[in-house]
Amino acid sequence: MAIALLLYVFAEIAAIWAVGSAVGVLGTLGLLLAGAFLGSWLARREGAKAMRAFTSAARSGRPVEKELTDGMLVGLGGVLILVPGFVSDVLGLLLILPPSRAVARRLWLKRTDKRAVRFADRRRGPVMVVDSEVVSSDEPRRDHPTVIEGRVVEN
Repeated sequence: MAIALLLYVFAEIAAIWAVGSAVGVLGTLGLLLAGAFLGSWLARREGAKAMRAFTSAARSGRPVEKELTDGMLVGLGGVLILVPGFVSDVLGLLLILPPSRAVARRLWLKRTDKRAVRFADRRRGPVMVVDSEVVSSDEPRRDHPTVIEGRVVEN
């Protein structure tokens, strides 16, 4: 992780140096400020869209993982845009714009699905959830039968 952070810092310095050599100090500062203002406006607009989509999905009873992940990615993109530097601005814009955000969302959800299954298998073994309670897959004791309280909901 430390190497990745070091490479990021070197990339930011190189990008600022290259832009500064091409357009000068004032031009570089102007581009950094313009990127921050434009990015924050875009993040606010896309964040509001993600919030509206989340609200309508929750009201209709659909799963909201797509909308929730979109909101998280827009927030992360907004933070990256506010960090000074051109590399972070480009990464932030990629997370804010809908087409590239859809790719990032698919990658993120696939990664979290794999990690959730691996974590559950490593920590507890196979897990069964009944009525929001984790039920152990161990053999039930002979003196007490396994009773799971709940209610039947018919649609």
